[in-house]
Amino acid sequence: MKKVVKFGGSSLASAGQFQKVGDIIRADETRRYVVPSAPGKRFNGDTKVTDMLYRCYYSAANGEDFSGQLKQIKARYNEIIGGLNLKLSLDHEFEVIAKQFEEKAGSDYAASRGEYLNGIIMANYLGFPFVDSAEVIRFDKHGEFDADTTNKLMEKKLAELEKAVIPGFYGAYADGKIKTFSRGGSDITGSIVAKAVKADLYENWTDVSGFLVTDPRLIENPETIDVITYRELRELSYMGATVLHEDAIFPVRKAGIPINIRNTNKPEDKGTMIVASTCHKPVYTITGIAGKKGFVAVNIEKDMMNSEIGFGRKVLEEFEKQGISFEHMPSGIDTMSIIVHQDEFEEHEQKVLAGIQRAVHPDVLEVEGDLALVAVVGRAMKSNRGTAARIFAALAHANVNVKMIDQGSSEWNVIVGVRNEDFEKAIKAIYDIFVTTQL
Repeated sequence: MKKVVKFGGSSLASAGQFQKVGDIIRADETRRYVVPSAPGKRFNGDTKVTDMLYRCYYSAANGEDFSGQLKQIKARYNEIIGGLNLKLSLDHEFEVIAKQFEEKAGSDYAASRGEYLNGIIMANYLGFPFVDSAEVIRFDKHGEFDADTTNKLMEKKLAELEKAVIPGFYGAYADGKIKTFSRGGSDITGSIVAKAVKADLYENWTDVSGFLVTDPRLIENPETIDVITYRELRELSYMGATVLHEDAIFPVRKAGIPINIRNTNKPEDKGTMIVASTCHKPVYTITGIAGKKGFVAVNIEKDMMNSEIGFGRKVLEEFEKQGISFEHMPSGIDTMSIIVHQDEFEEHEQKVLAGIQRAVHPDVLEVEGDLALVAVVGRAMKSNRGTAARIFAALAHANVNVKMIDQGSSEWNVIVGVRNEDFEKAIKAIYDIFVTTQL
């Protein structure tokens, strides 16, 4: 059995956290490939090393003296090295970094050094070989991730190694220039490694004990989800749930490798399993609740709309002309609503409205802003009668007016639109009726 284990920045912020990680890896000999992030915050008000590197590089790029900032970053790593009693020096690496900063190697290079240096420390601490991600993760000339080339390079390299540390977050172009993924990209690296070594499991260790039913900033101590499918996770991630980088799902999903979200500080917790499909019966009818504020609805009414061929296409073309993508499009016989992000729409509002007026001559054309969307997602919703009724009863009881309803054809999700000011109230009402009342 082979496991790939990825550890987030909070899991590797200090020597004490490194020791926890070391204990986790050594407790299971199948944890053979390790993907570390850069050191995160050690305490509230602390600064992540990646942010320190960005600031240091910008000082260098502007011709300012950056030696003091680089010294502070070096001190963070030396604190970890000293706390682990390692006979390791990063002096040479910091000399190279200083030279590259002076030569303006780029902000991607600067940011990647956080993971690179932590990877060197982790490899030294565990006694594992170190593999520089720049050698095995490839981006094409347009800056797009090259999955095929990466998989070949990674497979070939790791086939030679029973164990390895591969730093997250970055790769390189064919010429060796460093390129990073977006923030949270270490999740993607872990997924890429898991696919390449044909892992049986990808463990993603962070500071929470799995995927929560809803945002803990809105609900105090929400329940943890035991098992969630990739499909459900995709729906919830799209609507703002942020435990796992969205792009990290695809490499392992394609390879049929499950993901286990675990808590470094509570390794005894089972966490959440993310799988392609399951017969595991969920504890609750719903799997999760997520949402976002800041939407606008463009409402169109016209008698006999349904008999006008191309009506919907003509309307959507007006959004397309302004480079605006739509999120949802609930409709009736003589009505349709286009839901878009308000910040994208406001700049082009009058052009879109004038275009719709000319294209389809509606009887009524109205705009309603300051809307929030709440997604209720769950594979058990399809087989449980009255789920939608319970959602709307909960919202009515909480005095929340529903402005829009949209249900996917899979019957795995229901999206409701409410006023921005009712967003938190709506999530609490739905959580209470499906989760709190069943505890």
